[in-house]
Amino acid sequence: MGTGSRLEAQAGGCPYSSRAPSCPCKEAAMNHFLNGVARAVAETFDLPEPILEVGSYKVEGQEEIAELRPLFQAKSYLGVDARPGPGVDQVADVEDLPFADRTFGTVIVLNTFEHVRHFWRGFEEVYRVLRPDGALFISCPFDLHIHAYPSDYWRFTPEALEVLLDDYPTRILGWHGPERRPANVWGLAFREDCPPVTQEQFETYRRLVSRYARQPLSRRRVWRYRLGRLICGARPFAAYLEQERWETECRTDEVVQSLKQAS
Repeated sequence: MGTGSRLEAQAGGCPYSSRAPSCPCKEAAMNHFLNGVARAVAETFDLPEPILEVGSYKVEGQEEIAELRPLFQAKSYLGVDARPGPGVDQVADVEDLPFADRTFGTVIVLNTFEHVRHFWRGFEEVYRVLRPDGALFISCPFDLHIHAYPSDYWRFTPEALEVLLDDYPTRILGWHGPERRPANVWGLAFREDCPPVTQEQFETYRRLVSRYARQPLSRRRVWRYRLGRLICGARPFAAYLEQERWETECRTDEVVQSLKQAS
């Protein structure tokens, strides 16, 4: 997928307040770009219902970009979170979901697993409650300041997410931001009984990501960061000026195996 980082998961505590520079892509876990990716996914793929959204609490200031229900208006939709509040239909812990095996057709978990103390248990629970014809739509941050909702433990590279989705035969993986410091990584993973992703679907999805996935940056900030880049070099400002740079690819078990054999 073309990233230079080899770190798979990075632990961190959250006893402090963040003092990160003010940047739209870094001030909030969920951002406009990921909302655009979600819209592209919803319009490209007929994701099976019922849909379970894990981490559905709408943090103040993110209500508009974090609200995903309108993208799936005609489908049965349940939002769960570790605490009650806006967007939450039921309080539940992703490490121990209160649902029977193979209950849901789709699970959505956007920028949530960084807050899960034992995130691997959460991945196992999501797989357990998904039907064999189900799909998982997930995103995780990488280059993001510490943000406590209520605690912040982990960061994920594209390679890490690919490993965590290894049980899914087909994975569409992506990232946005600088290649070596992506802001977020995401994946759309299909279980074994899902029909294969067609080339036409993948091309439609890419076209819609290009259309919808945007990270607004004021003209004033753009010029400020460009001036800073001229004075200080590109690296300190890449995370701000390359927010809309992205890549995505479709991986199947067969493709992954052939790449391993070639290497």
